[in-house]
Amino acid sequence: MDMTGATHTTDDDRSETDEGPTTVNVGQFEFERGGSVDLDVAYETYGDPTNPPVLVAHALTGSQYVAGAAPEELGAQAGSWWDDIVGQGRPLDTREFFVVSANVPGSCYGTTGPASEGPDGEPYGPDFPAVTVTDWVRAQAQLLDHLGIDTLYAVVGGSVGGMNAIEWAKQYPERVERVAAIATAPRLDAQMLALDAIARRAITSDPNFGDGRYYGDEHPDEGLATARRIGHVQYLSKTSLEDRFGRRAAERAITAIDDPTADAFPYRDVVSYLDYNAERFTERFDANSYLYLLRAMDEYDLARGAGSDAAALAGFDGEALVVSYTGDWHFTVEQAETLATAFEHAGAAVSHRVVDSDYGHDAFLVEPETVGAPLSAFLDGGAEKAGFAPVHASLFS
Repeated sequence: MDMTGATHTTDDDRSETDEGPTTVNVGQFEFERGGSVDLDVAYETYGDPTNPPVLVAHALTGSQYVAGAAPEELGAQAGSWWDDIVGQGRPLDTREFFVVSANVPGSCYGTTGPASEGPDGEPYGPDFPAVTVTDWVRAQAQLLDHLGIDTLYAVVGGSVGGMNAIEWAKQYPERVERVAAIATAPRLDAQMLALDAIARRAITSDPNFGDGRYYGDEHPDEGLATARRIGHVQYLSKTSLEDRFGRRAAERAITAIDDPTADAFPYRDVVSYLDYNAERFTERFDANSYLYLLRAMDEYDLARGAGSDAAALAGFDGEALVVSYTGDWHFTVEQAETLATAFEHAGAAVSHRVVDSDYGHDAFLVEPETVGAPLSAFLDGGAEKAGFAPVHASLFS
């Protein structure tokens, strides 16, 4: 086993990094849709490896640094994305659990992806194989093999990380006892597919994108920034945007190219928010990786190859927690109820907790208390102890 990098443990069992990501080389990896690469999987661990293991799956542009800072070269936004959930005294208490988080294939935070050096010494770029959520799960399973972990006490994930979590129940039902799927669904709906397609076109239409072999001085930053703006709109609800920004003018000067009439009207605070986050994102993320990961999320369908969601989960006899948010229009409460029903029909014990929140999809990140309480109860006592929140019929009318 080839391992690089170093991980240190602080007093509260949250890791800090030395020179870069800790990686395991799992050898030649065959992708579900064809092609193979010599795959490095970057990961972080937290807590005592003799404790029950819990795998945490990150969201679309997340990293393995679920708690604690990421290496400086990756940027501050790459780390500490669930600090309130992972650590001593937190819902995923590192005094009780051994937490593992791995960066997925196709990303750009240490696991092999389009920006990684290929056999010819140049970045793979568009020659990197297409990736799927199933590939992510298989790569994680191989990482766990290297770590000597056969059975997971739980796998936990939010957003597309939640898809990752439920795919564990489908692909390796004998290797996982509990699944916590947060702000997710068995598949995306047509509206999200449409918006993601526009985001991808924004990147590929950038003059600097070319054919995806842009790894020189000029990158498709404008296209990537536009794609990220679309993403941020998806992550917030209509109410949240109105409450946070309304129509007020921004306090800073405009920083992005706008239409010719821009000087005649206010630079809105909501637009400034989108511009700022887009600019920061282009500093830390690879455009090809964004294309690959968006496609993996869009094409995920739990029922594929099984006939139905319940059939896909038929081999899983553990317990499941599903958490959804009333203000989330990316992955809706109705979609989450479909997932919970599939677990129930497959014979698994399941709790569906519906959180009343106007924030939107990102509530599971910015309102960690809404995750912490049901997750703690679930890890401690299973679906029965996690309980059920009422699912109102009006939500589905």
